[in-house]
Amino acid sequence: MFGINGGELLVLLVVAAVVIGPERLPGYAEQLGQWVRRARQFVQDTKQRVDEELGEEARSVDWASLDPRKYDPRRIVREALLDDVTKPVSAMAGAGAAVRDPSPATGDWRRSPAPVGAPGTPFDDEAT
Repeated sequence: MFGINGGELLVLLVVAAVVIGPERLPGYAEQLGQWVRRARQFVQDTKQRVDEELGEEARSVDWASLDPRKYDPRRIVREALLDDVTKPVSAMAGAGAAVRDPSPATGDWRRSPAPVGAPGTPFDDEAT
């Protein structure tokens, strides 16, 4: 909470109690309690209104999967690269891309490049 650890919070509370004084401290504690109750009620009302307005779509969303703490760039890249595997082989070959053939022994997808100079294969004779 605001970068304050337990010890610092305790010191702040003691300083506040000394500055405010014992006469006014109960009044301020009561005000703080009212603010906390209002904030809780506001959050409850907001959640209820959002649920009512969004309906079933909001209930069916898996919010835990959208947690940024679960962001794994390796998984995202892996999934993006495996999207190519799901495309039809004929569409990939027609576009001049390398063709992927399944290995019968392992079931892995290995990249087998098209021969150089094959029709549809881009060739740059100035490349180094």
